[in-house]
Amino acid sequence: MQLHEITFEGQPPVDGYGPGFFRVLGEVHTGNLFISKAGAQAWDGYGDLAPLIAACADYDVVFVGTGAEIAPLPKAVRAALEEAGVPFEVMGSPSACRTYNILLSENRRVALAALEV
Repeated sequence: MQLHEITFEGQPPVDGYGPGFFRVLGEVHTGNLFISKAGAQAWDGYGDLAPLIAACADYDVVFVGTGAEIAPLPKAVRAALEEAGVPFEVMGSPSACRTYNILLSENRRVALAALEV
């Protein structure tokens, strides 16, 4: 089997995650996380939809991680994202991180908003 190193240009991948943290570019971020072209930043969760709404024009999809397990978004959150035209996919945070990394490695226009695991 031949292995190829994956390189990411511009936007950082998620290096790892665990209970209460995400690691991005070797730096540990505690709590919820939002990653975009601007880099990784703390995210206040469903009460802070501004970064996701601002991202809608720049991304093909924003992955929304709902924590350790997949869970439905609160109706008000889903309605606000749909009304703003945010292209989003909902999944558990571990799956969201992995899917984000895969699409990012393919140079796709993706962002990640993840609740801590």
